[in-house]
Amino acid sequence: MRLLVTGGSGFIGTNLVQSALDQGWEVLNLDWNPPLKAAHRPWWREWNIMDRSATDRWIAEFRPTHLVHLAARTDTDVQDDLDAYRQNHEGTALLLESIKAADGLQRVIITSTQFVCEAGYQPKDDLDFKPFTLYGETKRRCEMAVRQADLPCTWSIIRPTTIWGPWSLRYRDVLFKVMRKGLYFHPGKGRVIRSYGYVGNVVWQIGRLLEVPDAEVHGKVFYVGDPPLDLRQWVEAISQALVGKPVRYIPTWIVKSMAMCGDVLKGVQLPFPITSGRFRSMTTDYITPMDRTEAALGKAPWTLEQGARAMVDWYDNESRNAVKPTLIDTRQKQVAPSP
Repeated sequence: MRLLVTGGSGFIGTNLVQSALDQGWEVLNLDWNPPLKAAHRPWWREWNIMDRSATDRWIAEFRPTHLVHLAARTDTDVQDDLDAYRQNHEGTALLLESIKAADGLQRVIITSTQFVCEAGYQPKDDLDFKPFTLYGETKRRCEMAVRQADLPCTWSIIRPTTIWGPWSLRYRDVLFKVMRKGLYFHPGKGRVIRSYGYVGNVVWQIGRLLEVPDAEVHGKVFYVGDPPLDLRQWVEAISQALVGKPVRYIPTWIVKSMAMCGDVLKGVQLPFPITSGRFRSMTTDYITPMDRTEAALGKAPWTLEQGARAMVDWYDNESRNAVKPTLIDTRQKQVAPSP
């Protein structure tokens, strides 16, 4: 297999590139940021998804048989400017044009997000959307572009749930630091069901999507991650692996008040471990349908406890060397006109 990964310098991409190398696949990472894992630099090429001619050149040179498109802006920080997420929908449209013109591509996976539907909304089918952020809207547009592209190869769409694990800088820089200092408190003891996914299982699922028979995956949408669980199970597993202690719980209204203070501090660019957005994430059910994924691909191999231990091991031994990406918005790096 000759695997081209766009966005292989990101969180999921880093794990996918490592898995490909471990399996002896030929791999190429196209990304405008350097790899999070320094050892991956030999397989990285600097690339801007908005540069169609550069995409054509790299595909022609590498001659991939399989392609996994992960490159995207994935935060939800901007809610009033769709151009902040141009690389998601416009960039994917350019990539699809390059894929159509390529020779030898057998299978393509395009990454969307669970955010194409808001929390609490259960889609009736693959074309039933209800995005609640600009990020989710751009990914809805990505999915529609894939369906309209008439690709000459087998294609699938994946919608990652809330993914965690090694190389997640968000958990490294916020949750783990707070837990290690003994400052983490969970809001109440109410049952909140969330769709989380250990990144090792997501990478395994992507690998299966690249290998199972075409008829099992072509033209289909798959949520990737783990079956929904009580959020307390996840938090307790992380706490036990990280500090060897159970989580402390405090009344929900106190955490909500702290989150409101966090919003104010965020407004003046002062860091605070909890905001209203994070509070909603901790107290709102977000359930995604995983039955199709498990039926087509099988049961993912990593348990919650195994994933927690692997993430803590990475945190203690490798995480300090990972540098947060600097390029996020396409307007930070304009594409030079094609000759």
